[in-house]
Amino acid sequence: MLPNTGIPTLAPGYAAVPPGHIATIVTSLEMLRPPPPRPGRPFPPELALEPLLRPEPETYRALFREVGADWLWFSRLTLAEGALATILTDRDVEIFALRREGRNLGLLELDFRQPGACELVFLGLTGDVVGTGIGRTLMDAATSRAWARPITRFWVHTCTLDHPGALAFYRRAGFAPFAVHVEVAPDPRLDGTLPRDCAPHVPRLG
Repeated sequence: MLPNTGIPTLAPGYAAVPPGHIATIVTSLEMLRPPPPRPGRPFPPELALEPLLRPEPETYRALFREVGADWLWFSRLTLAEGALATILTDRDVEIFALRREGRNLGLLELDFRQPGACELVFLGLTGDVVGTGIGRTLMDAATSRAWARPITRFWVHTCTLDHPGALAFYRRAGFAPFAVHVEVAPDPRLDGTLPRDCAPHVPRLG
């Protein structure tokens, strides 16, 4: 078992993934002090980062799907309604939609529920704006909001289902890896949670 986590440690070698499941390598990263200031890059004037104040679960899930379906984001789609509502209405959870003319282009979610820490729970963009530089601006906004509170740790995790540049992106932002895990979960495309044709880069076994 890994110390203080209760997570079992894998033995060296191969392990079979059950039919109908997906496997991903999860890397957790952290920054323990604010990064050095760098020149600001504001959002283009047609974009707005709008707070979602106590959103309804379906409003939130629609945004979550728009941003995350291509990368098999499913955790908030399978979470029980009451559990999701508890998160969405907590004063220490900040959720933002990046929008252009009312259309969702991005999601930012910060969780301050652990004293002295902030988790960057979700940061993502729809495919048509990936690679435009907007991700860096969104990260700058996340970092600024996180360190505006009295925290000593800002952390995030990414996985091999995410954009292939995600890990390098977080490292450039000032995060350093501190843990690696393997997660196996039911494939959300097989039970209708997500469309069967999304994330074609991930084999569908089942």
